[in-house]
Amino acid sequence: MVAMDAVTVISHRRDGLVQSAAELRAVAEAAAHGTWTDDQLAAWLMAAYLRPLTLDETADLTLAMAASGKRLDLTGLPKPWLDKHSTGGVGDKTTLVLLPLLASFGLTMVKMSGRGLGITGGTIDKLESVPGFRIDLTPAEMVAQASRIGLALTGQTPRLAPADGKLYALRDVTATVGSIPLITSSILSKKIAGGAETVVIDVKCGSGAFMRDLSSAKELAHWLTEVGRRAGLRVATHVTDMDQPLGRCAGNALEVREALAVLAGREQGRFTELCVHLAVSTLAEVGRPASEAEVRQALVGGTALAKAKEWFAAQGADISVFESENWCIAPHVHEVSWPGEPGWVKRVDAGQVGHAVVHLGGGREKKTDTIDPSVGVETLVAVGDKVEPGQTLFRVHTAGQDVPDILSAVQVVTEQIVPCSLFLG
Repeated sequence: MVAMDAVTVISHRRDGLVQSAAELRAVAEAAAHGTWTDDQLAAWLMAAYLRPLTLDETADLTLAMAASGKRLDLTGLPKPWLDKHSTGGVGDKTTLVLLPLLASFGLTMVKMSGRGLGITGGTIDKLESVPGFRIDLTPAEMVAQASRIGLALTGQTPRLAPADGKLYALRDVTATVGSIPLITSSILSKKIAGGAETVVIDVKCGSGAFMRDLSSAKELAHWLTEVGRRAGLRVATHVTDMDQPLGRCAGNALEVREALAVLAGREQGRFTELCVHLAVSTLAEVGRPASEAEVRQALVGGTALAKAKEWFAAQGADISVFESENWCIAPHVHEVSWPGEPGWVKRVDAGQVGHAVVHLGGGREKKTDTIDPSVGVETLVAVGDKVEPGQTLFRVHTAGQDVPDILSAVQVVTEQIVPCSLFLG
């Protein structure tokens, strides 16, 4: 498009006019192919932030972004074709369990994952802590691998939904990240480009998540469901608690080890409950119903673990990580104990735990930062637990002797506390 066309599209968005599918295709094509300047794209994004897109406009933009590059062709692979997404949180390693668990029930799982930024760790960073694990599969390799074993995962590639890569980078520097229509189109365009027909989405809510309050999280879940339907996707959303860390570990290699323990049936708690719940609801959504007992049996009985080993081996990983925890170990481990009186845990602030992991070098403040995959925090108490003086609350894995202030993340009170539900909507 020529510059005047760009100005027209920008002015229509600025003035709150309904934009046609052709105008929104122009935005996506300009982002993918560089036919607008960054200033023009940034201007449209700011106009879209201030004059939000409607559901129909968001669906049109989503389809245009998905069409801006290649689309995986999963023809011939067993159906249903499924993808999973989480909006991110502290200790959220659900993908590492849910993909092999669902694949063990015969679902085809093909997924692109991203790196972490801020306190929400990325799946790719976690898997890169595993020796040899490849996260750079080509589209052809992804399809071939999914055909063989039922699942494949790779890092985000500019060949799939390239418009999203450009628009996301500009949103990050123009204070327009928080637009729900733009968040929705970003998430769903990549799912469509990845070939999925059904997407299960876990919208995190709380101090350790992008969506801090329940109303915003539920609004995002509504938009994802409705825009997905308009764009030809079946989208199942779940809103789950992220006021306290998910599971025991936050930090890349630590989270992988915890996920492998869940796959082996050795770990119980909120993280395991989330994985079981999502698996049961997803199988029902795609017409392959399984009981909670059957899903738990896949974990304790070894079928999910066997699928995970097959997955790791297919992507070049050293599968000795399944037998030993002596890999990617931080040099120092510090225990943080409760110095006060006996009581019950009222709060374990996920945001503070996440910031501690970033401080240790286990996360990024900006995309160019490097991370130390060995560091992190184990949270050894949960809301509602009884604690005694001297009890260990955290185990902090560090590269040096510096230990961030993490004790203030815990609030202990004298009256017994009933834990909040993990599932919020």
